[in-house]
Amino acid sequence: MRILREFCKRYGLLSLVVLATCIAGVDVLRGSTGLMLFSVLAPIAALGLWDLLQHRHTLLRNYPLLGRIRWLFEYLRPYLRQYIVEGDLSGQPFNREQRSLVYERAKQTIDAKPFGTDLDVYGGQYELVTHSICPSVIEDQDFRVEVGNGQCDKPYYASLLNISAMSFGALGGKAIEALNRGAATGGFYHDTGEGGISKYHRLHGGDLVWEIGSGYFGCRDKRGGFDVARYADLAQMDQVKMVEIKLSQGAKPGHGGVLPGSKVTPEIARARGVPVGEDCVSPARHSAFTTPLELLEFAALLRERSGGKPVGIKLCVGHPWELFAICKAMLKSGIRLDFIVVDGAEGGTGAAPEEFSDHVGMALREGLVMTRNALVGTGLREHIRIAAAGKVYSAFSIMTNLALGADWCNSARSFMFALGCVMSKNCHTDRCPTGVATQDPGRQRGLVVADKYLRVANFHHNTLQRFAELLGATGLEKPHELLPHHLNHRLGPNAVTTMDRIKDFILPGQLLEEPQATSYASWWEVASAETFQRLPRSRPSAR
Repeated sequence: MRILREFCKRYGLLSLVVLATCIAGVDVLRGSTGLMLFSVLAPIAALGLWDLLQHRHTLLRNYPLLGRIRWLFEYLRPYLRQYIVEGDLSGQPFNREQRSLVYERAKQTIDAKPFGTDLDVYGGQYELVTHSICPSVIEDQDFRVEVGNGQCDKPYYASLLNISAMSFGALGGKAIEALNRGAATGGFYHDTGEGGISKYHRLHGGDLVWEIGSGYFGCRDKRGGFDVARYADLAQMDQVKMVEIKLSQGAKPGHGGVLPGSKVTPEIARARGVPVGEDCVSPARHSAFTTPLELLEFAALLRERSGGKPVGIKLCVGHPWELFAICKAMLKSGIRLDFIVVDGAEGGTGAAPEEFSDHVGMALREGLVMTRNALVGTGLREHIRIAAAGKVYSAFSIMTNLALGADWCNSARSFMFALGCVMSKNCHTDRCPTGVATQDPGRQRGLVVADKYLRVANFHHNTLQRFAELLGATGLEKPHELLPHHLNHRLGPNAVTTMDRIKDFILPGQLLEEPQATSYASWWEVASAETFQRLPRSRPSAR
C-alpha cells in the first residue's frame, strides 16, 4: 500500500496523461472524434516521459510533469509578488509607492496623497526636513549649478536633476532617443554611459555628458587603448557639454564587464568603435593612467582636447585613501577636476554578480559625505562640484543629497520608469517587456518615442516644481543653502536628531591643518599623490 501511494504521488499525473493519451489514440484509430484531444495529450505525455528518462534535473526525474508545475510558479512568482502579494511600501529596490510617484509625474496625473502618510513616522528609517513659519515663495524654479573652475574655458550650467549614465547597448535605441529628446525639451543633460555616443543620442540635440570608461568606447584604438584624435573629434561637438571619466560604478565597483559578441550589432559597434560580432570588453581598470597624478594629467588632456569643457570623474567610493590620494594629487599638481559624481552602491541599471551588488562599495550617503569632507578638508570644495547618483526619484531625495553635500543629482532608474519600465528585472536578458532595456526590435516597438519623451520631460519638470515648493517650505531660497541640520533622522520611537549630529562634517582646510582631529586621520596619512596603493603607516595600526 505504501509503495502504491508513493507511486501515485510521484507518477500518478504522468500515468493518467499516458492512459488518456492511449485512449484518445485508440479513438482516433477507430475513426472517432478524438483527434483534437490526442493532439493535446500526446505532447504532454511525451514531455512527461522525457522528464522520467532525462538525467539533468532530479526533481523532474522523480516527479515527471508535477515538477513542471513548480517551475511554472517559480516563473510567475516575481509577477505575483509584485502585483498581488507585496504591500505598497515593501518592494525592493523601489516599492510600489515610489514607482507610482514617478509614473504620476511623468503622465501629468494627480500626485497628491489623501488621508495622511503611509510611512511609519516613528520608525527607525523615517526622515524629515523642518519647515519655517515664514516660508519662501520661489518664482524661478529652473535652478542651475555652474560647473567648471578657473581651468575650464566653457563652464556648463547643469540642472538639479539629470539623466544618469545608461549606455546604448544596455538600453535600446528608442529608449536612448526618448531620453535625449526629453532632456532637450526639459533643459537638462543626458549622460551617455560608457557605451559611446550613438546616433540616437544625436537625433534631437539634447545636452550630453560623455562618459569615458576603461574600454574607451568611441575613442579607442585597435588595441583597446585611448585614441586622443578620435576623442577630440567627438568631444568638440557642441552637443557634448562635459566629459566624465568613469572610475567605477555603483552596481559593480571594481568589476569590469563584457558585452557578448552576439549582442554587438552594427549600430552598437559603430557607437563603441569595436568590430561587429566580437566580445566588447570593459576592463576593471584604466590603461591610460595608473596613479592619481596620471589621472589628473589625463583629465587635463581631455579638457584641453575638448576645447576647454568641464572634465570630472565618476566613482563609487571604495578605499578612502584612494579618494584622499586624488585630492593630494590635485594639491600637488595644481590640476583640478571640475566635478565628481558619487555613485552609490545601491546600484542601477547595470547587471552584476550578486556579491558585488550586495556587498561591494559605499552606499551613496557614506560616499557623498566622505567626498564632501575630502574636498572641504583640503580647501578644494569651492573649485569642484559634486553630483550624487543613487535611487533619486523625488524632490525629497534630491533635497537630502543636497543637504549632505551634493550640488545636483543624477537618476537612471527613475527616468526608466518615466519611459514605462515596470521593474521586471530583465534588463540583462534582452527580454525587457517594455522595450526599454533591450535590442529586440519587436519589444522596442512598444516604446513610442513621441509619447515617452514627453513623460521624461514631465517627470523632470514636476519633480523640480515639487522641490521648489519643498525648499520654500523650509524658508530657504537657494538649493546651496541646504545644510545637514535641515535633515532630521529618527533614531528610535522617542528620538529624532539632525544629520550633522549623526555624521561627521569636517571644517574647511582641516585635513591640511589638523588631520589628527578628524576621523579620517589614518586614511589621510596613508594616501599619496604618487600611487593609489596604501602607504605604510608611520605608527603601528590599531590591529
